[in-house]
Amino acid sequence: MQTAPAPVIVAIDGPSGTGKSSTSKAVAAELGLRYLDTGAQYRAITWWMLSNGIDVADPTAVAAAAGKPVIVSGTDPARPTITVDGADAAGPIRTQEVTAAVSAVSAVAEVRGRITELQRSIAAGTAEGTDPADVAAPSRGIVVEGRDIGTTVLPDADLKVFLTASPEARAARRSGELRGKDSADLATTRAALLKRDAADSGRKASPLKKADDAVEVDTTELTLEQVVECVVTLVREQQPAG
Repeated sequence: MQTAPAPVIVAIDGPSGTGKSSTSKAVAAELGLRYLDTGAQYRAITWWMLSNGIDVADPTAVAAAAGKPVIVSGTDPARPTITVDGADAAGPIRTQEVTAAVSAVSAVAEVRGRITELQRSIAAGTAEGTDPADVAAPSRGIVVEGRDIGTTVLPDADLKVFLTASPEARAARRSGELRGKDSADLATTRAALLKRDAADSGRKASPLKKADDAVEVDTTELTLEQVVECVVTLVREQQPAG
């Protein structure tokens, strides 16, 4: 009798604009895995800080409030959700105000510690931090995307992938389709991405970096479908059917 494959944990890291979210959701859907957008969790806690009058430029104030909001993530790749204190935060966390503040908030060690524990709990399939509808859902594992998953959050992940792309390609993706976009707009987006890279790579707590045992995939010249196919193949090689 053929046995089901063991649950697999896939860590997909990389800077903004490399295709992490689209790739991770598509890989999870293709393989019947759960999906976790860890960046949304950091955005969620940042949105809560801003909404509650916490000075996000004050690390001490941010650290003191880090444990207060209740953040719950839905892990269905077809409909990933995120709530804060029971309220749908999927839209509010994508505002420019949150984008401008998330690096500062996520650099605070107490914030990273709190969110890291949530991420580990979700990856393990326990209830903390997970939408109750997803806890009992059958799954062969999970795809977790972020910036420090393979190095800090899940260093024992079965497969670690680090996505990269040229700054120009990343800026074009973040600005939408290149056609019809003003070059100055793309230059501004590129500068913002590089600034975020520097902040994420230079922070003391869990900096953005490639894990030593991660497979690097340069997505600059690849379509989304090609990147997804590459990662799906890597997962299947790691966890062949029993």
